Amino acid sequence: MKAVWMDTIIAESDDTVVVDGDHYFPESALKREYTSFSNHRRMCSEKGQAHHLSLMVKGEFKPDAVWFYPEPRPGAEALAGRVAFARGVQIVD
Repeated sequence: MKAVWMDTIIAESDDTVVVDGDHYFPESALKREYTSFSNHRRMCSEKGQAHHLSLMVKGEFKPDAVWFYPEPRPGAEALAGRVAFARGVQIVD
């Protein structure tokens, strides 16, 4: 699977976990050269607190486009060490 934004591969891996329709890629598959800091946080009662990163590709900025759970709640341990992507980032096979 590939995560693609602005015709650029942001992450690529054959090892994704699908939860609630979102593909979670291993954190190591994320191409960090396209990410930038975000202080945005979001609480999910089932998964825990999501932290975000923004994307910067070809001069275009997509805020809070990547999220991850540094300390997933019990029952969501499969998300540890994984990242998912906001709408607009295409997930392709």
